[in-house]
Amino acid sequence: MIADDVTRTAELARETLAAATHLDWQKPAGDLEWSCWETVEHMSDDLFVYAAQLGPANPSTSAHVPFGWQRRRSGGPPLTIFVDPGEGPSGLVQVFETCGAMLAAMVDAAPPDRLSFHAYGPSNPSGFAAMGVVEVLVHMHDVAVGLDLTWSPPADLCTGALRRLFPSAPSDGEPWPTLLWATGRANLPGLPAQSSWTWDGAPRA
Repeated sequence: MIADDVTRTAELARETLAAATHLDWQKPAGDLEWSCWETVEHMSDDLFVYAAQLGPANPSTSAHVPFGWQRRRSGGPPLTIFVDPGEGPSGLVQVFETCGAMLAAMVDAAPPDRLSFHAYGPSNPSGFAAMGVVEVLVHMHDVAVGLDLTWSPPADLCTGALRRLFPSAPSDGEPWPTLLWATGRANLPGLPAQSSWTWDGAPRA
């Protein structure tokens, strides 16, 4: 996947979130233990961290860039990026938009063969772009459930993410339900539920 995929995904999410700033973002996000607010912070944090991993000229393939992080409550997401609660959902959406722009810029700027660490295995810019797309698509699903929003992302973004990170996923069905299945959020007929899952960010030929 490429920088434009990150940009388009982040913009679709931003539009959806910006129309919901009047709602209660402290509600749980779908089946997660996190609130909708925490989940959008997590999305922002992922985008930022993926951008950061692509930043060094000679990145490590065995360790993260060592930004500090913390949990603000027991059971909350471990994050580097937090938003001042006093800024409200509009401020959180702005931070999310900014982190999306950072990842898109780094995917576009980094050499395509640059390898950097991820817990699921080292990956390159196209892999980190796909990771950002997946994190936004599926966590927006969680937030949409929590806030009762409509979220149905374009098929081509889902297909691109599946091909890049879930090459063994079924390719004969609708891509959005398949992506939800691959990330443990939905069932597909005739297939076992994904109670635990990872993606494969290894560079593709």
